[in-house]
Amino acid sequence: MTLTVDRRRKLAGLLAVFAAALSGTAALPATGSPAGASPDSAIVDPALRAAHGSVGVIVQGASSVESSVRRMGGRITHDLPLIGGFSARVPANDVPRIAQLPGATSISLDASAFVQASPPGTYNNVPSVYKTITKGSNLTNAGYKGQGVTVALIDTGVTALPDIAPEIQPVSNPITGASSPCVNFTDEPTCDDSYGHGTFLAGLIAGNGAASNGKYVGMAPNAKILSLKIAGASGAADISTIIAAIQWVISYQSTYNIRVLNLSLGTDSTQSYSIDPLDYSVEKAWQAGIVVNVAASNRGPGNGTISKPADDPFVITVGAMDDKGTNGLGDDVIPNFSSRGPTAADGLAKPDLIAPGGHVVSLAAPGATITAQFPPTMAAPYRRGSGTSMATAIVSGLVAQMLSAQPTLSPDRVKYELTYAARNDVSTDVDAAGSGLADGWDALLAPPGLANVGVPPSLGIGSLAASRGSTGVILDDANQTVLDASSGNLDSTLTTLDTTGANWTGNWLGANWTGGWLGANWTGANWTGANWTGANWTGANWTGANWTGANWTGANWTGANWTGTEEYGANWTGSAWYGAWDQ
Repeated sequence: MTLTVDRRRKLAGLLAVFAAALSGTAALPATGSPAGASPDSAIVDPALRAAHGSVGVIVQGASSVESSVRRMGGRITHDLPLIGGFSARVPANDVPRIAQLPGATSISLDASAFVQASPPGTYNNVPSVYKTITKGSNLTNAGYKGQGVTVALIDTGVTALPDIAPEIQPVSNPITGASSPCVNFTDEPTCDDSYGHGTFLAGLIAGNGAASNGKYVGMAPNAKILSLKIAGASGAADISTIIAAIQWVISYQSTYNIRVLNLSLGTDSTQSYSIDPLDYSVEKAWQAGIVVNVAASNRGPGNGTISKPADDPFVITVGAMDDKGTNGLGDDVIPNFSSRGPTAADGLAKPDLIAPGGHVVSLAAPGATITAQFPPTMAAPYRRGSGTSMATAIVSGLVAQMLSAQPTLSPDRVKYELTYAARNDVSTDVDAAGSGLADGWDALLAPPGLANVGVPPSLGIGSLAASRGSTGVILDDANQTVLDASSGNLDSTLTTLDTTGANWTGNWLGANWTGGWLGANWTGANWTGANWTGANWTGANWTGANWTGANWTGANWTGANWTGTEEYGANWTGSAWYGAWDQ
């Protein structure tokens, strides 16, 4: 039975949020201006005022600001045309000068988002269970296994284990034709998963069960996985890198037939979606025809704990349920870790639906941080994991199956079908389960209709400082210093930034580049494809954060402090990383 929601009330609330944003009542945070700045100065993140040394910032405003920052000695790290800005490394004492540059509108500390896993459990949830209850098995039996669909996985990379290697989509260098198994936004030299999160999710989406004689097969084993590696061994990535990766996906959507985007990460920001730049970015992917699935986060069970960008009304926000390893629904529950709605800033109904996310079995990346800190007790290459990350990956695989069956589905149609057919067998609590348990088979039988009709899109004019929430910023120094923006803990011993990696600048949608891509050298060749217009390439390697350090925002990970109840354990305290991994 479909769980109905008062869609008219929800739409009225969205329109009110949008109207407030336009009128200024949902205005940017009162960050003020730097001392001595003119009234026309850019809005400045308060944490920057106490900064010293070199800091990572995101600057929004006119294109002329970028060249001015470069002349001042700033190092541009990403162009972010999706949000009308760029990220850079600049001396902190230059921030007031940048704020007064003509055309500058906002300066924010760059920040970190974290993947959404959760604490340990005790049993194996084999794919036959989560496939059965989501009716992915029905789609499989009908021959719909994700063929013809590429799922973009913006995460920590994917290690090419036998279960997933055939499904990894090579990414081609458009000039030389050389290929790589990922788009690498980090300074790590390999596409392998040094943290362990992305490989696990890739196995849930498209693993073929090669190492288990077909026992542990993912939802859509014939789908392709396009890995965008945005984080290394720490599991954290800057907000600017996430936005840059989303932009890459949009730019290369048609080249690789990208139909689904999996975002099992987020921040605890409470900025309204109506102005938030990260929400704006995921909406651009949605509008480009890509189904965006986002983890609700693992900060439950309190209300208002949905993460960003899962708070965006357009995307499919996925919460977790625990099927207890059985095909029957009578013992199923919503685990405490799964975040609840409504959204903190806008009071919107979220999550949209739930999927299995308790003790699911997938791939363990050898030598990865998670594998080392929480050694699996299962035979290699498998382990267990719990969290809304896992539930989201299962939905991404399910959507790939649906698109194999109905290739012309738009994102709004996919979301409508899934929410229409979702079953409320597990819970009737809308704040915990949304429309209910995902059902990919019955979804294909939904009557005509589209989701998100009349929903106002984000303006994207908000603060990137507010978009990051309370998570700290990992500096590009030898010790991987973590900035706690709330306390102004800024390291005065910041070392000179690594200059061995070339900068890349420009606009994926048509501009000049310096630097490199996929480890290959570019020497003045012009790329004139559909999305590139005379772009010059030089140097080598995309820059990104140095991930050799092991510091974690607000937490010491030499020992885990556990609180709470249930077999899951609970959230580790004092950190933006919520939970651990099943062993």
